[in-house]
Amino acid sequence: MRDKITAIDIGTTKIVALAGEKDEKGRVRIITKGTVPTPPKSVKRGVVQNIEQVSKAIKEAVEIAEKKSDIKFTSAYVGIAGQHIKSIQNSHSIFINSNDQLIKQEDVDKMTEEIKSITLEPGEEILDVIPQNFKVDMENGVSEPVGMHGKKLSGNYHIIIGEITSAKNIKRCIERIDISVNNLYLEPIASAEAVLTEDEKEAGVALVDIGGGTTDLAVYYDGVLRHTAVIPFGGDVITKDIKEAYQILNKHAEELKIECGTALSDFAKKDSLAVIPGISGREPKEISLSELSEVIQARMEEIINIINFEIINSGYRDKLAAGIALTGGGSLLENLQQLMKFITGLDVKLSKPANYASSGGARVHSPKLSTAVGLVMLGFSSNGDTFAGKRKSKKKSQKSGKSFKDFFGSVTQSVKQTAMNFFDDEDVEIDEL
Repeated sequence: MRDKITAIDIGTTKIVALAGEKDEKGRVRIITKGTVPTPPKSVKRGVVQNIEQVSKAIKEAVEIAEKKSDIKFTSAYVGIAGQHIKSIQNSHSIFINSNDQLIKQEDVDKMTEEIKSITLEPGEEILDVIPQNFKVDMENGVSEPVGMHGKKLSGNYHIIIGEITSAKNIKRCIERIDISVNNLYLEPIASAEAVLTEDEKEAGVALVDIGGGTTDLAVYYDGVLRHTAVIPFGGDVITKDIKEAYQILNKHAEELKIECGTALSDFAKKDSLAVIPGISGREPKEISLSELSEVIQARMEEIINIINFEIINSGYRDKLAAGIALTGGGSLLENLQQLMKFITGLDVKLSKPANYASSGGARVHSPKLSTAVGLVMLGFSSNGDTFAGKRKSKKKSQKSGKSFKDFFGSVTQSVKQTAMNFFDDEDVEIDEL
C-alpha cells in the first residue's frame, strides 16, 4: 500500500494537481495542491485539443504542488470526460467447472474479463467495467457471489466506453513531463467518491458535476453505480451566451456570471446595473442584472432539461430518495439549486469534499475540487485501501409547486444590489464557475 497518492485533473477551465495521504483515522486528507488555468482553446468540452500547451500547464500545476511539500509526482491517477464518453448495460454468464461448484474470486474475474470482448465501434475502447449485481443459478440479486455454491454464475455490468485517441492524448500530456498514468477514471465517478455518502448511494442519488466544458452525471442506487452520462455543456456555454448577448470580452462575461449571475430571473433586482468597460477605450456598457439573469436562466434550463432526461433514461428517477447531489464549479451559480429542484422535482443539495480532506494543508473544501479529491480517493481504493469515517446524511423531503414565486417563497437569497464597475478588473483574479 502506498503512503501517498497523487492525482491530476485536466479540466476545461483549470488543471489541478493534488497529493493525499491517510490520517490516523484512515481518512484521506489532501496535503498539497497546485492549480493553474487551462490554456485557452487547449481543452474543449473535456477533450484535449493542444497536447503541448496542456502538458506545460500540467507541469506548472505539479511544480506548484511539489514546492509546497516534499512530494515528487512520478505517477498519477487522472480523470477523463468528454462528449465521446458513453455507457451501456450488458450481462454475461459462465459455468462453474470445479468439482465442488464453489464460486471463487477467479470465477468472477474471469467473467468480468470475458465481457470486455464485446463488439465496439472503430476507435473505441472500454474504460471501465462496473458490476451491478450477480445471479447464481436461480438466485437473483446477489451482491457477493464468492463463496456460494452454484453451477452457473451470471453478472450484470455497467460498461463505460470512450475514444482511444482521447485517452491516448490525455496520457501523452502526462507522460511528456515524465509522469506515468496509474489509471484513468471517469470524472463523475471520481466526484461521487469525494462528495457522496454511503447513505446517499444506498437511498438513490444522482451526482451532477457542472464543470467548465461538460456536465457529468452518475446515478447510484442500492449502493451501486447504475448510470453515467457526459453532457457537452457546462459553465463555458453560459459565459459565451453572455459575451454574444452583450458583445463584450470573454473575461468580462465570466466576471458578470460569477459576480452578478443568478439562475432565477424572478429573484434578480430589476433596478440593478453592472458597468462593463468598453473595448480599447470605447464607451462603457451598462447591463441590467435582470436581463442578464434571463440570459443565464434560459441556458441553465436547457442544461437541466438534458440532465433530467438522462436521469429519467437511467430508469431510476422514481427511486432517488436522496435526490440530486450538485457539485463542480458551475454548481456555485446563485439560485441554481432552486431552479434545478423546480424543473426536476427532486431534492437538490450542494455537495463538496468533507472538511477533513482539507486538514492536511491544502484547502479543498469546495465543489470546484470534487473531481481532483475523488481521484486521490480512488487511487487509495485501487490499492486495496478502505476508507474510515464515512459521512452519514439525513434524507430530505421532496416538494413541488406551480410557480417560482410560490415554490421559493421562503428563499432569502438575492442578487447583489450594488452596481459593479470593472474599470480596474485587470488586476482582479476571479475563479471560474
